[in-house]
Amino acid sequence: MATFELYRRSTIGMCLTETLDEMVQNGTLSPELAIQVLVQFDKSMTEALETQVKSKVSIKGHLHTYRFCDNVWTFILQDAVFKNEDNPENVGRVKIVACDSKLLSQ
Repeated sequence: MATFELYRRSTIGMCLTETLDEMVQNGTLSPELAIQVLVQFDKSMTEALETQVKSKVSIKGHLHTYRFCDNVWTFILQDAVFKNEDNPENVGRVKIVACDSKLLSQ
């Protein structure tokens, strides 16, 4: 299964990366093992989002910027409203990164 490294830039991914870096610097973990952990994190996040997340969200906002590069769409919305089960949540600015799921199965 191919994976993207998108989730490494999430809060949990950044914390994992920082912790692994500390462990490598302290000599607790080898750099090779740290890389294997990150690769497994990518696979696990992709699988969990595919199989365990069932909720749907609608997003409305003003499109500030959009970009398509290397089969990855990036959208920046301003004054966005996320709606999940009739619970609207206003967000000032949001960045959405979307990849073609067909590329993951190649």
